[in-house]
Amino acid sequence: MRLLLTCSAATVLVGTTMTFAQEWKPDRPINLIVPWGAGGSTDQVTRVTAPILAEALGVDVVVVNQPGASGAIGTQEVLNAPHDGYTWTANAIANNATYSVSGLLENTNIDAWHVYLSVANVPVVAVPADSQFADFGQLLEALQSDGGRGITVATAGVTSSGGTAIAALSDAAGGFEYNMVTYDGGGPAAIATASGEAMVTTQLAVEQTELIRGGRLRALAVLSNQPLKLDGVDPIPPITDWLPDMPLAPDYFGIFIPSDVPAEVLATVDKIWEEKVMTSPEIQAYAENFGAVFAPSYGAEARALAMPVVILEACSAMERGEAVNDPSTIGIDCETRTETGM
Repeated sequence: MRLLLTCSAATVLVGTTMTFAQEWKPDRPINLIVPWGAGGSTDQVTRVTAPILAEALGVDVVVVNQPGASGAIGTQEVLNAPHDGYTWTANAIANNATYSVSGLLENTNIDAWHVYLSVANVPVVAVPADSQFADFGQLLEALQSDGGRGITVATAGVTSSGGTAIAALSDAAGGFEYNMVTYDGGGPAAIATASGEAMVTTQLAVEQTELIRGGRLRALAVLSNQPLKLDGVDPIPPITDWLPDMPLAPDYFGIFIPSDVPAEVLATVDKIWEEKVMTSPEIQAYAENFGAVFAPSYGAEARALAMPVVILEACSAMERGEAVNDPSTIGIDCETRTETGM
């Protein structure tokens, strides 16, 4: 799979050099809150990663699904818990970094988290197998011709990858309306579309792959500048075939720990991430099978990789009039599309 990435999928970025003065040895299970429903993109890769971390730490890493409010409810639970290293979250980093802009959470930004990235994901526009739309051009014409008000789009919420994808498509196409139907996760949204509850879904490839392979969904386009190649199906054409000037940025997923936990917690997890996760055949196989990019990193390097999609989503929300708080409140200048710092 080839995507518009700032580094090649084969490049492995290592975290900043650390002084590993004291190893953290947890004495009880760690709660890893996935703020989305089971079966979605975050849930999938987290359940592949958690056993690797559990084996290295010597305690259970318990994945807990706590969906609601586009991931904000579960994320708030982590922020409210003691910052002692025993409560983590998993998500797309753009969500955690921009919840304050959307107004779903207050006083939080990317620097509230120590970032561990595992894969990059890409949205796919898909329709039920029996849909009237044979390609994205036909769908786009329908969205533009009648305002799209009668076209239902299944997503995991306004700030989910699917929600931001359909909004970005509207922006790139000059603006069209649609009727969004939200579910507790990307997996349920994709299943609902395959079942005919919605006419379109724009969720991530990893949430749709099996339905596409099984002939229940028809993939029309991938939000990339390159085709998406999946075993067993024809290459999915890039969105730039129809919208050549559409802004694109890779959507990175991973695990996030509050940045103010004890230093030995972060040093220990940094070491495990570098030695175990960044070389994991299990996560590599997951990425190859489900249409993701294996792109692990942590710390400062992970933060730098995440910022393009954070800036894109924060500024796009402001331009659409969806931002409750100006992106400047989290250190983003949308006039220059750069990070200004806090």
